[in-house]
Amino acid sequence: MRIVLAGGSGFLGSRLRARFATTGTEVVSLVRRAPTGPDQVRWWPDKGELAPTALAGADAVINLAGAPVGPRRWTNGYKALLVRSRVQTTGTLARVIAALPAEKRPGVLLNASGVGFYGDTGDTAVDESAPAGDRFLSELCKLWEAATEPAADAGVRVVLLRTGLPLHASDGLLKPLLIPFRLGAGAKLGSGRQWWPWISVTDWEDAVRFLIDRADLGGAVNVTGPHPDTNAEFTRVLAELLHRPALLTVPSPVFRAALGGFADESLISQRVLPGVLSNAGFAFRHPTLREALRAALDLDRPADLPHV
Repeated sequence: MRIVLAGGSGFLGSRLRARFATTGTEVVSLVRRAPTGPDQVRWWPDKGELAPTALAGADAVINLAGAPVGPRRWTNGYKALLVRSRVQTTGTLARVIAALPAEKRPGVLLNASGVGFYGDTGDTAVDESAPAGDRFLSELCKLWEAATEPAADAGVRVVLLRTGLPLHASDGLLKPLLIPFRLGAGAKLGSGRQWWPWISVTDWEDAVRFLIDRADLGGAVNVTGPHPDTNAEFTRVLAELLHRPALLTVPSPVFRAALGGFADESLISQRVLPGVLSNAGFAFRHPTLREALRAALDLDRPADLPHV
């Protein structure tokens, strides 16, 4: 299998690249600098430039490129970067794919998106049939997903990976939480009643491979665990696994004062369910929060093996 990967240097991309390497899959990474090996191809997504030969004949193209969402303050300029960095990369890939002869087009384009599409769902559980919300991330996701349309119009299967909160100690949501939690200063955010649609990194990787192989699946796919939990429950379980107290609360105004728009999006409730994956028979290795956090913290590693 030959896979072309954009955004391969990020948190999820680097892990996915390593995962494919263990299976003998050929992975070609798209980079914005001079290539350092035959497994890299340079492109200029801000100019819409990519050699068609880079994508021709690929079994799958996976696009995870985009500026980091947070945690950081969102100025108007950074919001524009969040949108631009996603729409330009996606649009470039989709247009190049569409321009290829039909027999040379990739089998599938798996394009990153996010559960931010749904906005604040409160206590209502939603699957892929739910409409878009009306928040900044909702608008970003709509533009991001719409940029894949040239590929879909050309008849290529497109999967929109509406990813939740991937859990791993090395990056993502969990990394900045571990320091205060390990110091016994873990705290819920605001009321703690907001739902968090987490997923273990291993299950996220498995889901990507599953979706490559399932030619009958396309469109939006929620890549989240099957049982979302509230922030209060997340706080309780994480503290328990680390054998630390978590009696504090970060008031919403304090969180907003520190991180602005990013905090606003973090305080909303998203009870998102993986409807497509569940109905297709996908088997989660870590279906509960406790199992996902144990895997993220490497708590089940045998004592004589090193940390990965």
